Amino acid sequence: MESQEDFLFDYATQHSTAVPELLLELERETHQKILQPRMLSGPLQGRFLSLLAQLLQPQCIVEIGTFTGYASLCLAEGLTEDGVLHTLDCNEELVDIQQKYFSKSPYHNKIKSYLGAALELLPRIEGPYDLVFIDADKPNYEHYFEMVLPKTRKGGLIISDNVLWSGKVLQEADPKDESTIALKKYNQKLSTDPRVFTTLLPLRDGLSLSWVR
Repeated sequence: MESQEDFLFDYATQHSTAVPELLLELERETHQKILQPRMLSGPLQGRFLSLLAQLLQPQCIVEIGTFTGYASLCLAEGLTEDGVLHTLDCNEELVDIQQKYFSKSPYHNKIKSYLGAALELLPRIEGPYDLVFIDADKPNYEHYFEMVLPKTRKGGLIISDNVLWSGKVLQEADPKDESTIALKKYNQKLSTDPRVFTTLLPLRDGLSLSWVR
């Protein structure tokens, strides 16, 4: 049985700008063929990411954690004419679905995909970055943040996904639960770091927006 929160979420989605057909197709295929399809950003968060990118008009976007490429395509909607989105992922099994939908999109020549460990790949991607989206392994969130921040221009934006972690951040973390421990520490860090102005939004699984001062 759906809760009022579910109905409000559906209402918000229905009264936002329509999701492009290509993204609807990608969402369907992700749910049909990919393990853990809930990792996909989804329609409301996807439209929000697109809105942020269109407001910022980035020339350089760095995405850490591609999954099936849904968020990549949303963010690419805001790129400048000569802009580039660099997207990094370590899961070789997802490459085919990523490339299938990237090649179908009007942004296919603006998206550069990298396969491998982000900690090793990030030093190769030159700045300045205008927009960064962190959506990968949670224990390394702080490492990713510290790697991208010096290359992100003042006025740029660093977005961190899944920072509410299905509500686990409210609970006492199991000592073996590295992801929850890391996210609790990371959220505290962002809220007090003088280099950024951060707002944590309870959208989907939690989205932190950190504006670089």
